[in-house]
Amino acid sequence: MLVFAAITPHSPLLIPAFEGKEDVQLEKTKEAMRQLEKDLYISKAETIIILSPHGQCLDGAFGVNLNTTCQTNYAALGDLATKHTYAIDAVTGTTIKEHAQKQGFEMQMTTQDTVDHGIGVPLQFLTEHLKKAQVVPVSVCGIADSKTHFNFGYVLKEVAMNSHKPIALIASADLSHALTTDSPAGFKKEGPLFDEKIQEALQGGNSSGMLSWEPAFVEAASACGFKPIITLMGALQRVNYTFKLLSYEAPHGVGYMVAECVL
Repeated sequence: MLVFAAITPHSPLLIPAFEGKEDVQLEKTKEAMRQLEKDLYISKAETIIILSPHGQCLDGAFGVNLNTTCQTNYAALGDLATKHTYAIDAVTGTTIKEHAQKQGFEMQMTTQDTVDHGIGVPLQFLTEHLKKAQVVPVSVCGIADSKTHFNFGYVLKEVAMNSHKPIALIASADLSHALTTDSPAGFKKEGPLFDEKIQEALQGGNSSGMLSWEPAFVEAASACGFKPIITLMGALQRVNYTFKLLSYEAPHGVGYMVAECVL
């Protein structure tokens, strides 16, 4: 059963090892993540399906990691000390693969023992009191369009709703990286507009309206989180929920949103 759904950022600046760098504290985001962790704990989720835009898979496929465990690895970011290990729910991962393939989705199975920061950063916050929770790391598809991701989300919903386990679904998603001249992608007018529009769409319950956004607009906004979010919205179609924005801030030109879709 699907018992919890949320959107989280995955900035490495949220990891204690990087605190203080670039003089960015992200206190609003951290407080919102702590609140989200409490709500996830109350949901008693046993499995966390987490969607990342930074996983390794073929451009034309969705990816599911079916290794027995996975460990965070931030060596490429300069942190050799922070390591957390999570048990993987391979049964649920395999079920996702089978259901998706039956409906025509290209799937790639991996057995990676490490996970990217799109997986690791949210889990570090959200599993503080869920030590026994298992995870299913899922990578979005590099070249598939919004509608394909939306439909893939429906597959995830079917798997969650038909499971005997309480399941959480998390979209790991930073918003625009082009909000200011100091942004990683530089300033683009589409950046602030994207962050404004996506919050309006989510708060107004018009998630399906995002399917009509021009791909060029989304690409110009440099928002890595669009595909995880649109996948989550597909999973929540015909599900009664209330969108709850917990925080939004962009202290160094990247939009960070924490939100819960209260079921």
